[in-house]
Amino acid sequence: MSTTRTLARRAALAVAAAAVVPLALTGCSDDGKSTDAAAKSSPSQEASTGAAPSDTAPASGPFGPGCAGVPKEGKGSFDGMAKDPVATAASNNPALSTLVTAVKKAGLVDTLNNAQNITVFAPTNDAFAKLPKADLDAVLADKAKLTSILTYHVVGQKLTPKQLESGTYPTLQKSTLTTSGSGEAYEVNDASKVVCGNVPTANATVYIVDTVLMPKA
Repeated sequence: MSTTRTLARRAALAVAAAAVVPLALTGCSDDGKSTDAAAKSSPSQEASTGAAPSDTAPASGPFGPGCAGVPKEGKGSFDGMAKDPVATAASNNPALSTLVTAVKKAGLVDTLNNAQNITVFAPTNDAFAKLPKADLDAVLADKAKLTSILTYHVVGQKLTPKQLESGTYPTLQKSTLTTSGSGEAYEVNDASKVVCGNVPTANATVYIVDTVLMPKA
């Protein structure tokens, strides 16, 4: 009798074990899938919850819409201008040909090329074209007046974009000009906009402007 009960109990345990084993395997399988899924989703979760990239710092090189017109290579390019003193560098930039003509007429080529650590606000050809032709011709024919106007565009120190945000600076013409703005938008004397700024040459920083600056009377 006891033997019969023992056999029956063993049979019941075997059936229970047989039922448990598939459940255990299923549980392991589910765990494995869950672990794999977690492992696979981990990178995407990190990507989605990671800190956003920091804002890009302001460009340390040339900036502004007018920079698009600067040659990409050669002496008139930014790399080429950086190797030459400012008057020579300007002569290789097609957009500054009127300015270069004026500098030559005023006899300021050597003065500008030999100066050290200066800032030049360089009017474009279009800036000079804003002047009535008769007035421009008269200025180009008057060396003293031309010299006064051109030296008014030169500050005796290199100015960074940060310094242009709000400042008053003495010029080589002996009077002052003011600058204002932020980011990549700056004005000189509240009238002339910087269209291509922070252009390096061998001895100067150039800010190309869209209007000729006139010295205060």
